[in-house]
Amino acid sequence: MKNSFLTTEKTIDIPEIGIVKLKRSSRAKRVNIRLKPFGVVELVIPKTGSEKEAVGFLISKKQWVQKTLKKVAEKENKLSVFDENTTFKTRTFYLKIEKQKRKDINLKLKNGVLQVLFPEEMPVTHPNIQDAIRYGIEEGLRAEAKSFLPGRVAWLAAQFGFRHNNVAIKKLKSRWGSCSGVNNINLNLHLMRLPDELIDYVLLHELCHTVEKNHGKAFWKLLDKVTGNRARELDKMINQYSTIIY
Repeated sequence: MKNSFLTTEKTIDIPEIGIVKLKRSSRAKRVNIRLKPFGVVELVIPKTGSEKEAVGFLISKKQWVQKTLKKVAEKENKLSVFDENTTFKTRTFYLKIEKQKRKDINLKLKNGVLQVLFPEEMPVTHPNIQDAIRYGIEEGLRAEAKSFLPGRVAWLAAQFGFRHNNVAIKKLKSRWGSCSGVNNINLNLHLMRLPDELIDYVLLHELCHTVEKNHGKAFWKLLDKVTGNRARELDKMINQYSTIIY
């Protein structure tokens, strides 16, 4: 079978921007600038596009690129860089990263071990490897969350007399959870990284929204009632954690 997605690559050094990777892609319909943590600036050019015009476009966006690179650098400083010595454990698995003589990156979750194998000629800090590790961790957390959270929601609901509908596990960028107008509850898979008392706090928070749909006084009074007058305390505690940085 022929691969319809073809790329060719090279790098150039552009003053005041730095190293830029040029990628000519058969899938791209227009010139795109890509910036991501632990990687260089990427300039994606359509297969028949002009390299000169693409570079000119990038230079015309120099101020935006410089500003965005600063934001990316700030994010890099917060994000964990996983390597062979990283210790990362969850309730059901731990991370094991190994370098091997191979051409691809391989992920396998079995018997409580998330094994990440990567080519020895690639540095472990390569964006593709870091992305693969995070993907593996998140899929492992997703499985944990599906196994644990719906049952815990049901138990807490029975304890405090709440009624809810469906419980869904998702990767949410900025929220730990949400409750819809018809009492469907969405929960972030990254809840599994939190201490038990904060997991319960989020679940009770969303269950309170089945009764009180906003964050008014009645909501906080109800949340205080079911958390033993600890609602504000627990809310401050959970603000110390991030849904995307770990």
